[in-house]
Amino acid sequence: MKFKKNKLILITTSAVWLLMIIAGLGFLWNYKSRPGMVASAPPQWPADSPLQPASDRATLVMLAHPHCPCTRASISELARVMAQARGRVTAYVLFVQPASFSEGFGEKTDLWTSATDIPGVSVVEDEEGIEASRFHAATSGQTILYDKDGKLLFSGGMTAARGHEGDNAGRTAIVSLLNLNEANESETPVFGCPLFAQADECRSMKEYDHARDNY
Repeated sequence: MKFKKNKLILITTSAVWLLMIIAGLGFLWNYKSRPGMVASAPPQWPADSPLQPASDRATLVMLAHPHCPCTRASISELARVMAQARGRVTAYVLFVQPASFSEGFGEKTDLWTSATDIPGVSVVEDEEGIEASRFHAATSGQTILYDKDGKLLFSGGMTAARGHEGDNAGRTAIVSLLNLNEANESETPVFGCPLFAQADECRSMKEYDHARDNY
């Protein structure tokens, strides 16, 4: 009788543990696959922007939160775009620095360094998030592409999920637009922290990423 009781306890405990794992994985997957707000990007390059768009090629702008762990994958995808575009695009990465946030918020993180290391990319600190507002961006990793005449070609993200590198509709569309002047997509979801989130909110998301990687 005691053996049967212990066996029942073991089976019940194992079942509860399994359900907890499934629930945890479900939560993490929901977090990973939940997109942020996509920009309603201006149809023409903002005339009041101090950024200079190229007149002989397309211009790409990526808006980034300096502490967003998901944006590491977006920066990696940007490096792939620049390699595949073969000089057909000028690119900016703008790191948002809201005036109301702490002084160290806009510190040059590893994301800044990674973006700076990409040939053909200019990295800019977006003080007070003015440029993010001009491009109507709300989510880190938001990428916007304009042609040489300043006409909007693409607005969206370049990852298939939060922090996920690899083939995705955004990168495919941008590379196709740059090399073939056509694409099947002109807008894709954006996966990242809210651009105007406090740094500690992004650190919390980083903890989710760590938990996900350890399941």
